[in-house]
Parts: sequence; structure tokens; C-alpha cells
Amino acid sequence: MKKIPIFLQLPIINFILIGLSYSPSIAGDGAFTYRPPTRSNGIDIQAITVIGAPQTYTIQKDDTLLDIARDFGLGFSEIQLPYKNLDPWVPPEGFELTIPTFWILPEGKWNGILINIPEMRLYLFLKKVSMVKTFPIGIGVTDNFTPVGRFYIKNKRVSPTWHIPLSLREEHGGKKSIPPGPDNPLGSHWLGLSISGYGIHGTNFPWAVGRLVTHGCIRLYPEDILHLYPIIPIGTPVNIIYEPVKIGFKEGHIFIEVHEDIYHRIPDPFEFTLKKLEEKGIKNLVDLEKLKEALDQRSGFPMEITSDFDHGR
Repeated sequence: MKKIPIFLQLPIINFILIGLSYSPSIAGDGAFTYRPPTRSNGIDIQAITVIGAPQTYTIQKDDTLLDIARDFGLGFSEIQLPYKNLDPWVPPEGFELTIPTFWILPEGKWNGILINIPEMRLYLFLKKVSMVKTFPIGIGVTDNFTPVGRFYIKNKRVSPTWHIPLSLREEHGGKKSIPPGPDNPLGSHWLGLSISGYGIHGTNFPWAVGRLVTHGCIRLYPEDILHLYPIIPIGTPVNIIYEPVKIGFKEGHIFIEVHEDIYHRIPDPFEFTLKKLEEKGIKNLVDLEKLKEALDQRSGFPMEITSDFDHGR
């Protein structure tokens, strides 16, 4: 199957990089321009916190949703959420999909790596050039969840050996470790976090990306860890957050992106979202019916929720 990478569909951005640690090739390859709000209350019409753009794809014979997701740089959950009724292994040939290759930037420290657990996605902020790269991830199962907090990259390894924790050795036949190779769940590269035992790494099972599959680590597609590894120095900050509801801005309009509350931490999503809107001073600018629809659907698509009244301002 053929597709045009989304970054080739965007306007060409010319910028001069003088005295920066990021080269033009690193910053321009699949990166998106963003602009954080300059005000904490109300709408900043210059803000750009919705990145990318949706694409379409017509399902071909022998396609699976997992293949389509990977080809478009998505995890399985991102393609499955809006198409819950499609058979992921035998989707209907000729059916046209809207591919959700657009995202609202999560809140948090826009510096280094930002990981949002509910959407199962990693963001790499190239702060000096106001650009961001993003990758789908696999995360921890509910019994061994991925931790939240502020960490940093403590070590890096190529062809890592997996030293199996005591609690997992029985299910691996009593082995203490698995050497590099096709049976190693860490894949080809490892970025170790400052919290012991956790890291960002590849995988020997690509279909795990976009799923709850790990014992707390963050898995990337093999091609994505190869892309990320050489541009992440030791000491890079890593902020891991839990934000199933994201609010964003583009061209003066308000957007919302809603994901499943996978670790069941938000008792009342509606009240949770209203509080976020109040904190931003934009509750009165939002269409509450559109808001409720987005919360009910939990599609993972950015949806506009600006009130019609506000459009006429």
C-alpha cells in the first residue's frame, strides 16, 4: 500500500538554524510546527496546539487495520477507536477510512519527551525551533501500569539484553535474561529512564504498539526507535502524564480530543473537562452539546467544540 507521508502534505517551512543543537534534517523530518498560547486565560488566536491533518485511505484486499495503522504512523488503538465495529483482521475491502493523523498537544512540559498514557503516544519537542515529532507507543497493562512523573534519559544501549525481573521469570521458563535477537522484547535499542527498571525501547512484536502490553515500559515500532535513538541524548527530560481529555487551539477555534480512561482514574469525565475549560477561561466559548458528543464517542479525533456564537465574534 502507498501513502504520502503527512509531513510532505504540509506547507514547506523555511527557517534558519544558527547555533542550535538540532540539525535541519532532524527538525524537518516528519516534524510539525506548533505555537503555545501566550496567555493563560481565553483564546490566543495565534496559538497552534493542534498538529497534523487527517488523511483518507481506501481499504485494499488483504489489508488489516494493524497494517494500515503502522503504515500511517499510528498505534492499533488509534485506528480501532473510531472504527470499533470493523473486523481488524478482515476489514471490508473498498471501505474508506479517515486516518487520524492529527493530534492535540498534551499539556505539560513542552521540553524533551512528553508521553501521554491514555492516548498511547510520545511527543518529542524540538523547543528551539518550535517543532514537535510524535510516535505511537505500547504501554503497561493495568496490573503493571506505566508510571507518571518527571524523569530523564539515564542510559542508552544498542542490542540490549533483557534482565528478567524475578516476578516474571516463571512465565519465561526460569530464565534470568534474554540476549539480543528476535526473542528479545526490548527490540534493538533501549533508552533507560531515571526510574529504575523502566525505559523506552523497540519491540520484537510490532502489533503491541497501541496496546496495553508491557510491564510498565514504553514500546515503539522498530522503525521509530531507530529514528528516535540517535537524536535523544542522555539527560533528555521525560515527562509522563495521564491526560485522556485534551483541549487545543487552532486559528482561534477550540478543539477537544478524548481517549479511553484506560487506567480508570477519571470518575466523571464531564466534570473533569468542565474544570479544564474553566481553568483556561473558555467554558463560555464552548458548545456543551458538541462537548458531550465528543466525550461520549471517545474517538481519539480532535473535534471542534467552539460555540456558534463565538464563531461570529
